[in-house]
Amino acid sequence: MKVLLVGGGGREDALAWALARSPEIRTLRCAPGNAGIARYAERVPIAAEDVASLVAHAVAERYDLVVVGPEVPLVLGLADRLGDAGLAVFGPSAASARLEGSKVYAKEFMARHAIPTAGFRVFDDAGECTRYLLSDEAAYPLVVKADGLAAGKGVVIAPDPETALESAEGMLSGRDFGDAGRRVVIEELLRGREASFFCLCDGVRFLELAPCQDYKRAGDADTGPNTGGMGTYSPSAHLGDDSRAFLRDRVVAPLLAGMAAEGHPYRGVLFVGVMLTPDGPRVLEFNARFGDPETQVLIPRLDGDWLPLLRAAAAGDLRGVEARFRRDAAVCVVMTAEGYPGKYAKGTPISGLDAAEAIEGVVVFHAGTEHDAAGRVVTSGGRVLGVTAIGADVARARARAYDAVACIRWEGERHRADIAADAV
Repeated sequence: MKVLLVGGGGREDALAWALARSPEIRTLRCAPGNAGIARYAERVPIAAEDVASLVAHAVAERYDLVVVGPEVPLVLGLADRLGDAGLAVFGPSAASARLEGSKVYAKEFMARHAIPTAGFRVFDDAGECTRYLLSDEAAYPLVVKADGLAAGKGVVIAPDPETALESAEGMLSGRDFGDAGRRVVIEELLRGREASFFCLCDGVRFLELAPCQDYKRAGDADTGPNTGGMGTYSPSAHLGDDSRAFLRDRVVAPLLAGMAAEGHPYRGVLFVGVMLTPDGPRVLEFNARFGDPETQVLIPRLDGDWLPLLRAAAAGDLRGVEARFRRDAAVCVVMTAEGYPGKYAKGTPISGLDAAEAIEGVVVFHAGTEHDAAGRVVTSGGRVLGVTAIGADVARARARAYDAVACIRWEGERHRADIAADAV
């Protein structure tokens, strides 16, 4: 098969690593890729957001399958355009991707289909929002969310009216997130433990994947600002059989039925961000693609080939397809540039990558790297590497991952020291 992978982050490096191992693939390309992905796939110099150029390239090359990694091209309709051109594509339509692209749409969809989530209000008028936040109706702490895509940064937990007002004003004015913040969701703060639940979907059926646990805060002990993810492990120590059955029956099944009934059958991977509350699981968010960095632990745990799974979902027929996962655990520690999730430097040389991957069970997935003029691997993003290790249990996988992290150096490198510590 001839396959095109779209994207250039840690999620795509993990997917490239997996796809390159499939005996069915003869040509694997990635647009635009990164320094790590170049180990497995030929890079195509087209940005993931450049839908027109991607479609033109894919049509000209007649790929057997296009796998879309990031959310932005999905929201922009890349899967629709590729499908219209007669190409098989793994990734939902733009209408389906609104589950991630618009928090307002997702919350209202859940309300229509009785999917359990936090209570919420929607505002696009600053005056109305201010009056609500200063009223007795607003129970603090609460959550302020930008409606649109904000690279994982459009969520603020507000302990008091002052914080909520400042956050909402920055969003509604367009100052903080542009048009993505012109509407806001004011949401009840759910208390409990977060978990990540994944399914492959074919529009009617779904196939549950291994559960994961991720860490969003920048600092140890869940301190500091929210990020796109500082680490993860799988299987989750907290998402048990009862909770997973609840999510299958009360979230995924009604979601697929509701999307189909509303004319937008959901095909691709569905990520359900879950809060495990004392009253049961509640949906925090949906993603219309593999999570990052959850993909970096989910991908290596599959006992088999990922290509048939992705191809079956893209074809709209998961009947007879199985996903078996290894008993081994996986832990991923994200290494970031100093300043992330704020401003950070680029172009800093990285050393120790070979030594890290020489450790048994370790693979280093590249999230924000490039090659400089001298051919060295250098930083090019905020989240730079996802150091992943497999082990017989979480404790052994964690030890290997941190041994590998200790091998890698660059000026200003940062990482959390407590990824998966609560599971051990």
